[in-house]
Amino acid sequence: MPGGRLTHEDRRQIASWLAEGLGYAEIGRRLGRPTSTISREVARNSAAGGYLADHAQHSAGRRARRRSPLQAAQSPADGEPAESVRVFVERFAALLAGTGLPRMPARVFVCLLTTGPGSLTSAELVRRLQVSPASVSKAVGYLEAMELVRRDQDTGRRERYVVGDDVWLRALVADTGAHAEVAAAARHGIEIFGAGTPAGLRLERMARFFTWISGQMNGGGLTEAAAGDALTVVAALVHAARPLTAADLAAALDWPAPRVAAAVDAIGRRPDLADPLAVERAGHGTYVVAPRPDRLSPAQREALTVGPRPDCQPASRSS
Repeated sequence: MPGGRLTHEDRRQIASWLAEGLGYAEIGRRLGRPTSTISREVARNSAAGGYLADHAQHSAGRRARRRSPLQAAQSPADGEPAESVRVFVERFAALLAGTGLPRMPARVFVCLLTTGPGSLTSAELVRRLQVSPASVSKAVGYLEAMELVRRDQDTGRRERYVVGDDVWLRALVADTGAHAEVAAAARHGIEIFGAGTPAGLRLERMARFFTWISGQMNGGGLTEAAAGDALTVVAALVHAARPLTAADLAAALDWPAPRVAAAVDAIGRRPDLADPLAVERAGHGTYVVAPRPDRLSPAQREALTVGPRPDCQPASRSS
């Protein structure tokens, strides 16, 4: 059956065609198998006198019995994954590739993820995926850089590639850090372009989104006490109605300086805490509060700045 185990009859045909002088490629074509399957079968199961069907069948059966049930399901006697496993690996890899992971690293990752022993050597990956050693090496390097795969050594000092049990936690931490960095970069862009400019408004929305994502992925990132301190600093700035330094805040709130610094840092990491206000740095190391620029459109801000319309003036009292 194409794609499954080689049968005794398959091996009889291989022996017959080899005797006729056919090459591996032609035998593979006739059986509907990859050339590598035929070459591997002959190399593994040949006897001293050449490839004999009965001897090859016995050797393959003995090798299959040495495998655990899970390994046998994933790696039949011809050394290739079962058809259902191969289809799953390719489909899952295609799904990961759709999220941005390059195709070959995705195939290697899924192959490692689904292997029974939990690890594979480079040669085993080459056989399973039917790709070149260089392709495997490049893919593993990519996955290592993303901390999705690590290298271990077995008792024979061969390198084995492993998908760690904590891979998803490490991926989550890496993503959370990346989201926070994007938010910080966007906030820096707001300082460059100006909070009220179109670019600044777009960057503000971007910063808010990635800050929210980062907060959701790391469980909020702040304790209830830290969030409370941040809100107290916002309230102090609103009440003062003037720029205050960290030292001013520490003196007014009767807090140690590190507590004020932590509260200001919390607002920087979680700007949504002060919503609909924003805590901004002013000159000479001071902080002020202002309405969040993205809460009002430019037209709305202009309308509120020019003052009330004439028809909204309060009526004068008659004497």
